[in-house]
Amino acid sequence: MPIDKLAEAYINIDKANAEDPNKEEINNVFVSKELIYGQRMTDTIEDFEPNAPEALKLAARSQHICRWKIPRKNYAMDRIGYLKWREELKRFHALKASEILEKVGYDTETINRVSFLIQKKKLKKDKDTQTLEDVICLVFLNFYYEDFLAKHTDQKIIDILQKTWRKMSEKGHESALQLSYSEKALDLIKEALSKDS
Repeated sequence: MPIDKLAEAYINIDKANAEDPNKEEINNVFVSKELIYGQRMTDTIEDFEPNAPEALKLAARSQHICRWKIPRKNYAMDRIGYLKWREELKRFHALKASEILEKVGYDTETINRVSFLIQKKKLKKDKDTQTLEDVICLVFLNFYYEDFLAKHTDQKIIDILQKTWRKMSEKGHESALQLSYSEKALDLIKEALSKDS
């Protein structure tokens, strides 16, 4: 039985991300960070928006594709450097995803749509871009937020949470508040929201 295009695309995206030299320990096994990130994005979008269009599913899986190839340290360690790095990453991820999708056999319209979504164009205006942003934020809160607590001051965390919250839709907010948090993590969310209201 021939494999469908979406499954083939996922395999190829995962293959690229499996080359990430940065590892994360999961159940005593070290896994490439961007490989597990892409899979978490897929799991989250399937739960958050089960009827997501194929282009959106592809954009979610390839959101961080080969991210380690453009390290943050190559840019000035200030706000301008950070923004330049982020813009460069968006273009890079869109290009890498497009190359894979073309090889898999996707049409130009789908590839262009995936590229559009990865670059987060028309956030708050385009439904799929907003859904992708919600999923990105949910993945952060569910899998990476607790680690951030140990590395940053409470005020820095509150600032990050407020910025994250502003990017999300009402549906995203509802899903975020249903996630499981440690007592401190939840307290900081409450504090961030009370200050931002």
